Amino acid sequence: MTTTEATMTTTDVANRLVELCREGKIEETQKELFADNAVSIEANDSMGPRTTEGLDAIMKKGEMFNSMVQEFHGSTISDPVVGGNSFAISWDMDATMKGKEREHMSEVCVYNVKNGKIVSEQFFY
Repeated sequence: MTTTEATMTTTDVANRLVELCREGKIEETQKELFADNAVSIEANDSMGPRTTEGLDAIMKKGEMFNSMVQEFHGSTISDPVVGGNSFAISWDMDATMKGKEREHMSEVCVYNVKNGKIVSEQFFY
């Protein structure tokens, strides 16, 4: 762990996550900003298990989602809203999933940070 990582504030983590996600670097975001024991919580079972534990499993969940996308048309990610050790963003995505019509998806993503790393993410859609 570098000194920079150890001293990242929740605002630093939030801004870095948004920066990398806007560049489409989701895997890099996970490797750089997530704790090894992070937890990911979905709003329902449509994206697989509702709760995913551990960075490796979260990364595999991301790979599974990407394999379901036929064509990605774009996305918009809000600036983060930070409060204490948590932050939230809204994420709108325009995509065609395999075997489905093109659709607009919108979610609110809430992250909790401890010791400069994301320890949980939860999605509301």
